[in-house]
Amino acid sequence: MEFKNPYYSILTIALLFAYLSRHFQWFKKPEFFTAKNARNTFDYLRHLKGLLGLLGLALIGFSLTQPRVPLGFSENTIKVNDIFMVVDVSRSMLAEDFKPNRLVAAKEKIRDFLKMRPTDRIGIVMFSEKAFTLLPLSTDLDLIEKIVDEINTGFLGSGTNIGDALGLAVGRATQSLAENKIVVLLTDGVSNVGNMTPLQAAEQARDQGVKVYTIGIGQRSNAALLRTSGSRYQRIPGGSVDLETLEKISKITGGKSFYAGNEAALEEVLNEIQQLEKTEIKASSKVIYKELYWSYLLWGVVIFLFSELLGFVVFREVF
Repeated sequence: MEFKNPYYSILTIALLFAYLSRHFQWFKKPEFFTAKNARNTFDYLRHLKGLLGLLGLALIGFSLTQPRVPLGFSENTIKVNDIFMVVDVSRSMLAEDFKPNRLVAAKEKIRDFLKMRPTDRIGIVMFSEKAFTLLPLSTDLDLIEKIVDEINTGFLGSGTNIGDALGLAVGRATQSLAENKIVVLLTDGVSNVGNMTPLQAAEQARDQGVKVYTIGIGQRSNAALLRTSGSRYQRIPGGSVDLETLEKISKITGGKSFYAGNEAALEEVLNEIQQLEKTEIKASSKVIYKELYWSYLLWGVVIFLFSELLGFVVFREVF
């Protein structure tokens, strides 16, 4: 047995003390005395009345603490996927073949995609030369939308480290409870740095039951990229994304590979991934109780009222 409101026991003790004080008139001097034989009879009845009143109040006070017995746990099922968005933030993602550029367009489509997944847990990893967890798994839609705005270039070095980024997302995903763990990898380049190759990371994902969907973006023709000086453009080769490796990653993990040459194609790709089947996890955090307070309250009120009725009928007590 446990108690939902144990602090009410203090109030119960105070009520019992007040009742005993009134019953025995501890702070009142007697004004007259009756004959001894009459006192004996009345004393027995008065003690009975006091005992019943005390018992009734004790039961009422005990009910206020809300005694209950835990019966077990209820199993709630929640439909959910755990999805990590792994986003390339190398400088080439600023190419302007997408409007206004690849990264801004990708962020807009990712934001739309995530709005359609309100029951899923979302994590975000971004990478260039280094990989960084921008957001661990979360269901806070407002926070997720704000974090998407923080996906930017400039502080993770130069280069494209697909292997370590994918490995980081897989490592995060393995801590999840969901059966369906997914990585959506979006890049416009070829992996050229890192401790882990993309295929090694894909094998790790397969071993951990993580499905990887890959998206290569960028036009097949040359794209304009503003120079670091900010005054002139340079041309970067079109079709530089390593579609062959992305295809192998998806095949190893049981996912699917896509290519998006413009904003509309990227939206279509994310809409297709949106059709992923949801799975269920069990949340056993809710305890079911058998509440006992009602019977104690009922008996307490009945006994106390009988005690007061006895005082009114026998002793002519008026309140």
